[in-house]
Amino acid sequence: MSVDSEAVRLRSEADEPGWEVDPDDEWGVAVITTVGRQLKLRREAVGLRAGDFGRAVGYSEDMVYKIEAGKRIPRQEFLTAADEVLRAGGLLAAAWEDVKKVRYPKKVRELAKLEGQAVEIGVYECNSVHGLLQTPDHARALFEAAQPPYPQDDVERMVAARMARQSIFDGDSPPSAHFVLEEAPLRRPVGGTMVWRQQLEHLLEVGRLRNVTLQVMPTHSDAHPGVDGKIELLKFRDGTAVGRSDGAFNGRPITDPRQLRILELRYGTIRAQALSPRESLAFVEQLLGET
Repeated sequence: MSVDSEAVRLRSEADEPGWEVDPDDEWGVAVITTVGRQLKLRREAVGLRAGDFGRAVGYSEDMVYKIEAGKRIPRQEFLTAADEVLRAGGLLAAAWEDVKKVRYPKKVRELAKLEGQAVEIGVYECNSVHGLLQTPDHARALFEAAQPPYPQDDVERMVAARMARQSIFDGDSPPSAHFVLEEAPLRRPVGGTMVWRQQLEHLLEVGRLRNVTLQVMPTHSDAHPGVDGKIELLKFRDGTAVGRSDGAFNGRPITDPRQLRILELRYGTIRAQALSPRESLAFVEQLLGET
């Protein structure tokens, strides 16, 4: 097989920060190792050296070896180019469907899985707009504000992961979702005025869904059980549940019924003190009018 020998700048590890494989992610390692092995076998079957193959797909020889060894996560464009060069008939390009699932951090995947299985979601968020309610630009602005800063590829990876979690609203049987947000984060113009307006408009859109209840906790309200931090409650079809609170049980996920009842009591009290759903939507509309 001939390979175009024209000099081009080949992508190296420095061009793709944040695409390393997490060694603690066993499933992710297994998927990427399998894809890498398939790439190597097909490359060797057509008689291409790693360097020649790399030039054909626009990657350095070192990157090719690392992807084949399961040490780097291949991008979709790499798999598409490899499929064409190796004449794999779409099999390598199709591997992206598995690769993209492990592209996101393990903790995010686990959270998305739980949210996707839940029939009821209850959230109190005190410091920001909850991830299930964020726009891409709002999420991006939050990630870009981190210190030390994330590499830009990591930012885009985390934004994509956060947006993927929101697919729970698109299913045939979306969960019943209840959100209580503090007033202060809603007034913070994250990302600038236009991004802030789009975020408020998105809150109104999601808050009007039949399966979603959105409430705002006014800043001038009295003390409530959420002053210690965020509360999350997920309930499942089989009657089980999992909860987490920044201010209780060391912030770890809990499934013990007695501890869950404590979180449910606190969350119920928070909802009772917050503005009603109708008042909350009117409040967000008022904020929009002030921007």
